[in-house]
Amino acid sequence: MVTGVTPAKHGLLYNGLPVRSGEGKPLRVEPWVPKEELVLAPTVYDIAHAAGLTTAEIDWVAIHQAKTINWSFAERPLVTDSIPRQMIEAGIVSETEIRDFAKLPITFRDEVWTQAAVHILQKHKPNLLLFHLLATDSSQHRYGARSLGGSTALALADTKVKRVIEAAADGANVIIVSDHGFKTYDKVIHPNALMTARGLQDDVWVIPEGGSAMVYITRPSKKGELAPKLRAEFAAIKGVSRVAEPGDFDQLGFPPPNERMADLVLFAEDRFAFDGAMKGETVTDVPAGSTPGAHGYSNADPAMNAVFIASGPGIKRGVKLASVRNLDVAPTVAKLLGLEMNNIQGKALTEALA
Repeated sequence: MVTGVTPAKHGLLYNGLPVRSGEGKPLRVEPWVPKEELVLAPTVYDIAHAAGLTTAEIDWVAIHQAKTINWSFAERPLVTDSIPRQMIEAGIVSETEIRDFAKLPITFRDEVWTQAAVHILQKHKPNLLLFHLLATDSSQHRYGARSLGGSTALALADTKVKRVIEAAADGANVIIVSDHGFKTYDKVIHPNALMTARGLQDDVWVIPEGGSAMVYITRPSKKGELAPKLRAEFAAIKGVSRVAEPGDFDQLGFPPPNERMADLVLFAEDRFAFDGAMKGETVTDVPAGSTPGAHGYSNADPAMNAVFIASGPGIKRGVKLASVRNLDVAPTVAKLLGLEMNNIQGKALTEALA
């Protein structure tokens, strides 16, 4: 949404960097990687900053230590950070709350992030603010799509967005977006458990992403031997709808296999999702009485479509768009700022702009 290009160009496959620990060892995803290392394409906030505009972010993703952000209240704030320090001194939040921030309920963190957005808008008046709430995601993961818990979280998010809009300067343009929808599932696929059962736990590592999973062959010398076997093995699992190979990656927007990218990608059927359990049955039911939700399914799945609402003096009133690609968000934001993004795959939604 901030680059206007697919992962094949920006290189971001997770909310962090996949790190290979060595041959035959599991990968881990490291979230706290500087943005300049993690994101391989220019962002709309990079371009805005380079044009002399000011930028701010609240709980955005893949933006750790970004040099082109003027004011930041991070997902994991520190008491020594500038904006948290200002808020502590103003009595908006306590030093203890910042120190314990990651342990606090997500609803409380959403509230503090909202207070941070209001504070930055009123005190610093940035030209571009990126603002991210998390309770909607957490609630739908726990209670499922279109659940009472999920709908309640969305209603609560509305009240917080209202406060941010009211704090913005007159004439601000506002775009409300989400990077994915949600699906409820009742069966779980455990690909790493299957690898353990086959004695391949030291050769193959699978990173689950809800409706999809990334399969890494961790011993390069065995890739030629294992890839076709794994393709057949995973395709035979109940609940796996597709096994994508490197020849499919370009069409899916993925880079070819490299240090970050997997060797195969699995996609789940409706009502199924992947997890990372290392032992047990390959497919299990979710615990009785639970209705969890997931994202990460193919972006061709209509259930993964999400919200796009735009309002402000730069937006035409009453325009209804059939669909919006996340690729088109960044160039649209750039256009509203009087800027242009070059060499991208998205396009500004000019039909909605005044």
